[in-house]
Amino acid sequence: MSILVISEHDNVELKEATLSTITAAKEIGSDIDLLVAGYSCDEVVNKACMIPVISKVIVADKETYQNFLPENIGALGAEIGSSYSHILAPATSNGKNFMPRIAALLDVAQISEIISVQSVDTFERPIYAGNCIATVKSSDPIKVITVRATGFDDCESEGGSAPIENLDLDINLGISNFIKEEIAESDRPELTAADIVISGGRGMQNGENFRLLEGIADKLGAAIGASRAAVDSGFVPNDMQVGQTGKIVAPSLYIAVGISGAIQHLAGMKDSKVIVAINKDEDAPIFQVADYGLVADLFDALPELESKL
Repeated sequence: MSILVISEHDNVELKEATLSTITAAKEIGSDIDLLVAGYSCDEVVNKACMIPVISKVIVADKETYQNFLPENIGALGAEIGSSYSHILAPATSNGKNFMPRIAALLDVAQISEIISVQSVDTFERPIYAGNCIATVKSSDPIKVITVRATGFDDCESEGGSAPIENLDLDINLGISNFIKEEIAESDRPELTAADIVISGGRGMQNGENFRLLEGIADKLGAAIGASRAAVDSGFVPNDMQVGQTGKIVAPSLYIAVGISGAIQHLAGMKDSKVIVAINKDEDAPIFQVADYGLVADLFDALPELESKL
């Protein structure tokens, strides 16, 4: 039984979600290969080789894979993955884009966003917007799986010396082209892969006040999210939305600031290990799911919290 993990990277840095995905793979078996598909990605390959549990690093370094177009990465993953029993990738924006294509090309069902491994063919994943946990058993010959990074600890990232296998596969289906991307400059982690998330709601009153969260986020190494109400009010862009109609997160620590706790928002963060709520309304529903609650004016509480960190 062999496992292929498809790495998450930006051609420069191997992303932390890859390490969590490898931890999930370790719970399935010990024969793990890591695929690095990209362009001029030597730094990523070097980091990948240092991961102790990796048997082999497979490198597809072609201009075709530079921008991770899902059609091409999907075709590559299916071609390589057909000889493996399991194919895993982080449940990031990229992973969610190419993994369904791999599953379709291999004519198997995808198992999405697992948070636990029960056995080689049985996994746990949240359903109904996180309100239930489903135990899924797959009879497919190849298991195609996306992994919720926050469900697993990072594996060791140094001390290994895995061999490299360079591939000459250049699969360009020619059905999509990369035009451009605009990425907000931030040192903060991606929302869905962050270990700590601090989110603001309509209680922030306007977008300018979200700056009150930034200092705390920087000190904690946290990602910043928002409720749907804050997004609908135009305070912040939609890609920051946490909830049933936004992103599902499950960090070790979730801090909800000025968020009342609508059901659709709770569905997006209720799997967080520890939930802290700050709201001036002591009857806010968010306090029913919070492990720790502070009834206070956020404009007083946030500066004080930042000063204590």
